[in-house]
Parts: sequence; C-alpha cells; structure tokens
Amino acid sequence: MQHIIVYITAGSMEEARMLGKELVSRRLAACANIHPINSIYRWDGEMVEDNEVVVILKTTSERFDELKETIVSLHSYDIPCILSWEIAGENKYLQWVSDETGQF
Repeated sequence: MQHIIVYITAGSMEEARMLGKELVSRRLAACANIHPINSIYRWDGEMVEDNEVVVILKTTSERFDELKETIVSLHSYDIPCILSWEIAGENKYLQWVSDETGQF
C-alpha cells in the first residue's frame, strides 16, 4: 500500500474545515492539517494575490480517485488545486493512516 500526501487549497477557513471534516468523515483521509497562506498566481490573464487556506491530507493512493472526485464535487473553485505525492514515514503512523482510510 502506498501512502500519499494530498495538497489542496480553499478560498476560506470555513471551506477548508468543511472539506477536511467531510474527507475525514468519509474515511478518504486520515487527517487534515489546515493552514492560512498567501497565494500569488495568474487567473484569466491577470496577476492575483489572494488569501487562501491550504489543506494537507494524509491518505493512501487507493483512496485518491474517490478523494479527488469528492473534492471537485464540494469545492467552490472552478479548477481546484489537487496535488499528491508519495510519502514514507514512521511505520506505526503510516499503519494508522491505512487503518483510518480503510473501507469498512
């Protein structure tokens, strides 16, 4: 089983909390860490500087497709940022991630 981190951004703390709670309650993620950030990007040909909130999710690659679909269905952005990468870590913690995202 491969463990992954999923990085998403949200437009507000309320939206980030809603997404985190929903994804953890559906067992698509074991944990959601939420942090305010300042983002600079181009959108519709314009330079934008905006306050956003990043959500860092711990999950498994097996849960990624359903997690991604759920984020897209709940997110306020037209094109939400959803990035993932493989991780390694402390075995007991990764087992906890696996246990919490297992399908029951």
